[in-house]
Amino acid sequence: MSLHDDAVLVLKAYEDQTALRDAYLEHLAAHPDGLWKACGAGHLTASALVVDPERGRVLLTLHRKLRMWLQMGGHCEPGDATLAAAALREATEESGVADLTLLPGGPVRLDRHPIPPPCHFHFDVQYAALATPDAVHAVSDESLDVRWFPYDEVPQVADDSVVRLLDATRARLGA
Repeated sequence: MSLHDDAVLVLKAYEDQTALRDAYLEHLAAHPDGLWKACGAGHLTASALVVDPERGRVLLTLHRKLRMWLQMGGHCEPGDATLAAAALREATEESGVADLTLLPGGPVRLDRHPIPPPCHFHFDVQYAALATPDAVHAVSDESLDVRWFPYDEVPQVADDSVVRLLDATRARLGA
């Protein structure tokens, strides 16, 4: 199965945010290259909010280019077999945390946001990744900093999209 086929199956199975989900599916139907950074009309990205539920905290990255605290994530690569694999790869690369596991149940949220030209949009498929309380993180080349934040501090440092992702993740965790 190709990454494109996996993305379509994942999105069709996603039951929340139906209008946005349908826009993702329409994008993929109209753009066979809609998974890749080269697609000027926009492309899918995969991200993961790294959470430590035992300590009630999230690991955010201070993005080097955007200078914003965000979840880990980025572009799909040819070696990614699935969107989930892309999200887990990105979370591991950008956080330095080994042994992350994705929260069961597939994507937690979808978030479509404009980006600077030449592309127009990121169609972000957002997962959550679980870290152990003793997880050791590191700053990657894509980050200025990587830091743990208690759940209640996230609205003070991150934008609304990260807050919505945290809220949806906590709801899935029952926290």
